[in-house]
Amino acid sequence: MMPTDTKTTPPIQLPVRGGPFERAGEDAFRALEGVSAATASAHLHGMGISRTFINGPASIAPGTRVVGSALTLQFMPVREDIGSGEGQEYAERTTALWAVMETVQPGDVLVVQAWGSPFTGCFGDMLVRYFRRKGGAGIVVDGRIRDAPRVRQLGVPIWCTGFTPHYASQTELFPWAYDVPVAAGGVLCLPGDVVIADDDGAVVVPASKTSELTALSREHEEWEVFSRMRIDEGGRLSDYYPLNDRTRAEYERWRHDESAAAIGRD
Repeated sequence: MMPTDTKTTPPIQLPVRGGPFERAGEDAFRALEGVSAATASAHLHGMGISRTFINGPASIAPGTRVVGSALTLQFMPVREDIGSGEGQEYAERTTALWAVMETVQPGDVLVVQAWGSPFTGCFGDMLVRYFRRKGGAGIVVDGRIRDAPRVRQLGVPIWCTGFTPHYASQTELFPWAYDVPVAAGGVLCLPGDVVIADDDGAVVVPASKTSELTALSREHEEWEVFSRMRIDEGGRLSDYYPLNDRTRAEYERWRHDESAAAIGRD
């Protein structure tokens, strides 16, 4: 005879939490502060890391920029025997979505795997408000958020694929895990990686590559300043972007003169 009580214990304990990780420090953030997402992506490609751009999310406030340490949140597809049922919106407070909010530290960029869903509002006014109060630097969502007017007023840098009226577990996804590797916009992001995001989008910098990227990017940004100046003065694009042997030597002389002048001003 089949049992009459069909209630069962879910086969997994939620929320799932990954292991401890090390956040990038303030020194890394300061060193990368002037590095654009485009420059980071280009240099990482040259370093052999080709998939760094989180495809899909765009800034909800053009002109916004953020550099921070990745904190991760993973949504998974709903299954009716797990994390579902009456009062589901209130049940969210026991999920990874609420749990990750309590771990936010100043400088964190929350990176969210939401499968590009147009029906899942991963965050709304209250959660973004709490994230800001905890010192979070920004949010990158491979999906949507809700409460558009209020969220925009909060001023938290956010990259997402758009807005929806739905709450986080209303339809097809459920907040499942945090502090775990996530796949956002086709890119692997590990807790503690560095995220650089601006109007070109969001780029994931592997934690082990931040020092090398900083050195390459600083030199790159400097010669681009020189190249812009020479192109504005009428120089040939093929001579100044990128630099050839002759214009590289010209750039080195210019940089030396600029450094000497700066010392003289001091």
